Amino acid sequence: MKRSKYLFAILLLLPFLSCKQKSKNSIPVIGFVDALQDETLAQARFGFVAALKDSGFEDKKNITIQYRNAQNDQPTLGLIVNYFVSEPVDLLATCTTLSSVTAVQKTKTIPIFEMVSPTPARMNVLDANGKPPANLFGAVEDLAYIDTSFAIIPKVVKAKNGHLTIGMTYNQSEPQSVDALGRIKDLAAKAGITLIALPLNNSADAQLVTQSLLSKNIDVFFALPDNTVFAAFETIKKNCDQHNVPVFTSEAGLVKLGAVAAFGADMYQWGYQAGEQAVHYLKTHSTAGLKPEMVKIRKRVYNPEVAKKFGLTIPSDFEPVK
Repeated sequence: MKRSKYLFAILLLLPFLSCKQKSKNSIPVIGFVDALQDETLAQARFGFVAALKDSGFEDKKNITIQYRNAQNDQPTLGLIVNYFVSEPVDLLATCTTLSSVTAVQKTKTIPIFEMVSPTPARMNVLDANGKPPANLFGAVEDLAYIDTSFAIIPKVVKAKNGHLTIGMTYNQSEPQSVDALGRIKDLAAKAGITLIALPLNNSADAQLVTQSLLSKNIDVFFALPDNTVFAAFETIKKNCDQHNVPVFTSEAGLVKLGAVAAFGADMYQWGYQAGEQAVHYLKTHSTAGLKPEMVKIRKRVYNPEVAKKFGLTIPSDFEPVK
């Protein structure tokens, strides 16, 4: 199994091996690092590329975008970032927490424009003086928005036995996921909701873990913002549907895939916002004035078809997902 993983990583990087280190006169090269393959997360990359194009920077014309996806494999992710750093590329674009953390660990000089990632503090990448890496920029998110996503559940879901029980999984290796779990525990305790949380660190275990949660008669599954949930969402949703358990989430992109409702960042706009910072750097060759900034655009969205299926009435300030 290990041999096949490393063979995959080598094949993934083969297209790069013939590339020579660029000269100072060549066009800028962007290394885009995705941690895993996911339809929802892909919207962030599309937004990032669109921001570049809208400002006159287009792949294969006046910039080169080298895109690689680690397929949710940590060693492969490390190899990809190592390659980009060794070239070196002019800037790194990182999608999801693991990509951003890996990039920060591998380089202190190449500008990193992160997206679908938490604040530097939540990524545990602050220095001894509490300052983020000097080369880290892009658009980030904290966890305050989860309150809104979680608060809608007791308003629209009736408990089977009079007491609401919510199940969820969390990734023990992702700081954002662990922090979100702590926040939701507090929210649940204040609202008198029973919370059952099980660790899910590998999407391959999603079937087993989700079935375990469903066996505990949960009323709702709440999908946290972490890589494993994104990778395993189809499995989670399928199992919950079989037990007539609705899925709520804090990620707007998952509503399109079958969650009932969410209040969260628009993935496309999240990537676009990070792309706008990258444009500034490409135009000025300077990071002066740039810093990780909070996501600007969040949405309250719901899936009308799924809400109807479960007989749920969604508040009027939530709009149908498009």
